[in-house]
Amino acid sequence: MILTHVVACSKNHVIGTQGGLPWNIPEDMKFFRDTTKGHIMIMGRKTFESFNGRALPNRYHIVITRDPKSQSFPSAESSPVVFVSSIDEAIAHAKPLTAKWGDEVFVIGGGEIYKQIMDKTDKIYLTLIHKEFAGDTYYPRIDEKVFTLTERRDVESTVPFSFLTYIRK
Repeated sequence: MILTHVVACSKNHVIGTQGGLPWNIPEDMKFFRDTTKGHIMIMGRKTFESFNGRALPNRYHIVITRDPKSQSFPSAESSPVVFVSSIDEAIAHAKPLTAKWGDEVFVIGGGEIYKQIMDKTDKIYLTLIHKEFAGDTYYPRIDEKVFTLTERRDVESTVPFSFLTYIRK
């Protein structure tokens, strides 16, 4: 199993504000959609709630929450949703599902989940937005002693950004 972060952050490490994104970058949204489709996603409850009451199609959702027994969500076969109480439980739940949903399991937020799972992370797909934004949720710094930048693609647009790939050394 390969644990991979998929995240977009600003120069000042902002990834969110008031439960949403502080930017609109269609190319990054397409990258997220294409990358995670058909895979397992691990996320915090607030990230899941930011989907406005809908599960993302053709993905297996594992939602980490302090009280999983109080959570419920109507699951579809193509977009199951399960609630767990810890990162370790999320990883244990994902492992036997990789045969069906793919070996790469995507961690999609929020800030605390990224921070807590960083020491178990194998790969990071980072969309680095070359601008600062105000926000209330942050992505942790990537330790370049632990991760190597293996790929970079710069994109010039209204809001310039780069697609970066980091692999654990």
